[in-house]
Amino acid sequence: VQLQASGGGLVQAGGSLRLSCAASGRRFSNYAVGWFRQAPGKEREFVVVIDRHGGSTDYADSVKGRFTISRDNAKNTVYLQMNNLKPEDTAVYYCAANFGGAWTIATMYDYWGQGTQVTVSS
Repeated sequence: VQLQASGGGLVQAGGSLRLSCAASGRRFSNYAVGWFRQAPGKEREFVVVIDRHGGSTDYADSVKGRFTISRDNAKNTVYLQMNNLKPEDTAVYYCAANFGGAWTIATMYDYWGQGTQVTVSS
């Protein structure tokens, strides 16, 4: 499956962005999709994951209450609504797909998008 992440940009602290992860190539509803992020000089970290059908999600503590993940399997797209953004959210955000389980570990994912830059100014 091929993934294309989009929607990043520059926003002031407290602002919002919505990221999209568009998939193509295989039956999208067979894949759990996760978002990860990587800030300069830091390791890639888990942000959120949604299971194949959208019925189960798991969020990193740092984004709970501010970020919301959803998916539209008819459109082969996963969305990440990010509200009340903070400077520490600045990173390249990657979406990834896994056939089956909704993992929080990056190494469990088979397919990755190219990343989209999110910059939050203070």
